[in-house]
Amino acid sequence: VQLQASGGGLVQAGGTLRLSCTVSGGTFSIASVAWHRQAPGKQRELVAKITSAGISDIWEPVKDRFAISRDNAKATVYLQMNNLKPEDTATYYCNAAFPMTWDTPPRDYWGQGTLVTVSS
Repeated sequence: VQLQASGGGLVQAGGTLRLSCTVSGGTFSIASVAWHRQAPGKQRELVAKITSAGISDIWEPVKDRFAISRDNAKATVYLQMNNLKPEDTATYYCNAAFPMTWDTPPRDYWGQGTLVTVSS
């Protein structure tokens, strides 16, 4: 299984970006996918996640600005980020969790990350 994250870049404060995470090599429709971010010198933060059923959950501090969605036909999850702020600057990683058997934890895979830089 491979995850390809894309869509990062340099944007001014107040701008928008849409990140994409394309998953290959697995049955995408059964996977839960999450976006995390990590700023230099800080711990990784879980930003948003979406289940195989399309149920989403957004981290409270960004809930009014970020949205997550998925397109199973394209095996892709999107993170729409609006009204970006300098504190959103980080490398954003996507992670896919594939369910295994009832007595085995889900198998996790990670993408390489895409850098988002928000200038003030």
